[in-house]
Amino acid sequence: MPLVRYRKVAILGYRSVGKTSLAHQFVEGEFLKGYDPTVENTYSKTVTLGKDEFHLHLVDTAGQVPVDKYSILPYSFIIGVHGYVLVYNVTSLRSFQIVKNLYQKLQEGHGKTRLPVLLVGNKADLSADREVQAVEGKKLAESWGATFMESSARDNQLIQDIFIRVIQEIARVENSYGQDRRCCLM
Repeated sequence: MPLVRYRKVAILGYRSVGKTSLAHQFVEGEFLKGYDPTVENTYSKTVTLGKDEFHLHLVDTAGQVPVDKYSILPYSFIIGVHGYVLVYNVTSLRSFQIVKNLYQKLQEGHGKTRLPVLLVGNKADLSADREVQAVEGKKLAESWGATFMESSARDNQLIQDIFIRVIQEIARVENSYGQDRRCCLM
């Protein structure tokens, strides 16, 4: 019987970028055509990756208002969170700018230089209205040492891959810090 590992993942981004749609599509396998704006919601799903099982606890946050240098992220976005999916809408340059500031605030809150982050450009199905090119997202993610993906919650494009990849990013960052921190009684 495989060991089940618990992973808490926060999904952050500006309002209406598709955070809820990504989470709902991943867990329920369907696209929500309409829903009330999210205050905060949670989703859970167990995922098997190789021989390991992961219980993902997704925190679908309310859309973050513009983040400036004086704003503070709630501790609930930092304490106990293993990884992050930062989402912007490819048809909104504003949402892309907000995600940059969110990442900076996460770094300040964690005090780490390496964070398990996946940058997601959502709503790729609306490419005719695109304001943020894929190359810009990729360049930003590379500057963070993070992974970049474009997706479409509506078309179920790469949704499973996003959450599998965030599990892998968590492991990669934990291993880079020498996660051999075990408690032992002497």
